[in-house]
Amino acid sequence: MDWKNQVVLVTGGTGSFGKKFIEIMLKEYQPAKVIVYSRDELKQHEMQVSGFNHPSLRYFIGDVRDLPRLERAMQGVDIVVHAAALKQVPACEYNPMEAVKTNILGTSNVVSAAIDAKVKKVLALSTDKAVTPVNLYGATKLTAEKLVVASNAYAGDRQTRLSCVRYGNVVGSRGSVVPIFIRQRATGKLTITDARMTRFWLSLDQGVRFVISNIERMHGGELFVPKIPSTKITDLARVIAPDAEIEITGIRPGEKLHEMMIGRDESRSTIELPDRFVVQPVGHLWFRHDWGQEGTQVPDGFEYTSDTNAHWLTDDEIRVLVEPFEVAYREGK
Repeated sequence: MDWKNQVVLVTGGTGSFGKKFIEIMLKEYQPAKVIVYSRDELKQHEMQVSGFNHPSLRYFIGDVRDLPRLERAMQGVDIVVHAAALKQVPACEYNPMEAVKTNILGTSNVVSAAIDAKVKKVLALSTDKAVTPVNLYGATKLTAEKLVVASNAYAGDRQTRLSCVRYGNVVGSRGSVVPIFIRQRATGKLTITDARMTRFWLSLDQGVRFVISNIERMHGGELFVPKIPSTKITDLARVIAPDAEIEITGIRPGEKLHEMMIGRDESRSTIELPDRFVVQPVGHLWFRHDWGQEGTQVPDGFEYTSDTNAHWLTDDEIRVLVEPFEVAYREGK
């Protein structure tokens, strides 16, 4: 895929993922244009003054809830990465209609605008919390996944293809426990909701590169899941603050003990590749591409969960993931 001829739009472009995606795009792929689409003019200003002022960058103030603005922003766009979302679980629980408006209706607007503008590829970011959701955030992301996948039917004979990426915790992203543990270390006490908890982990850089690779490989309708390691939350706490006391505060509403990225009922349509899983649309191969020709069908009843994962982070691997945030903390960032 020749990125140099592509015009790329990133919704939520000022977020943790968006900034890292744009950084890697500009350094390594040099697309013709990258459009940062977000609703916060202060964050856009802060991006520009912090060095995101490349000649190929364009900044669009806009909300994914605003269909006419999306339609304007997508004129001439080739690729859309849909990263905008309300994702803080407690905030979504307390403001349910706001989560619905952004995560569901916003995704619908992105899809509609992309199809009408004849965008070539749309890749939407999802989360492990969309699998058997127990909170509103997960339910809205599950609905968003269904919207993106099913909308390939609406593309018809147009060139637009739409797929999703689903992955777990990104180390150090907004709301991540890693910076919290690093700050709490100074008090001598770390708070953990439940000592049994496990999580999938990947770095922001890994998440961005996984998205880029799937944009290059997608055919439309797939849901891509990376093979990534797990860790126990207690191991993470021990590596960050080996001498700290652990206080168990109790699991929060909408929180899971373990993460699940592929559910049992999805196994019938899941293909395993060396570095990822591909969940194909049930009952449809929208554009006649069968991933089964490139990989292996997983066993019936297969689940991909953080507590039964075959790959667990060692202490040294945890230290490598955490080190950039240790540096940022020491430098007061």
